[in-house]
Amino acid sequence: MTIESITGRTQNPVPIKTSQKTGIDSDKKGSVKNTEKEDSIAITTVAQEIKKAFESSPAASAVDVDRVSSVKRALADGSYPIDADRIAKKMIQFEISMP
Repeated sequence: MTIESITGRTQNPVPIKTSQKTGIDSDKKGSVKNTEKEDSIAITTVAQEIKKAFESSPAASAVDVDRVSSVKRALADGSYPIDADRIAKKMIQFEISMP
């Protein structure tokens, strides 16, 4: 990928060389051993509890498909009751609760 400078000239990216850390084993002269450390992670107890909760919860869908389809039908045919005052109150309540 070329990088275009302010002057409009293109500049080729500079390759970066990385070296691997090595050390000489004291028992065998000339042998090389790798001294890089391996990555590791630790899962907190909270994360473990969340994982347990997900595993123990039922695999059922969180969406009630029948309810969604009935609301879609009611909206399409115009029979779904819309209470503007209730919606406005909920919107105000939501805005107040936000930081």
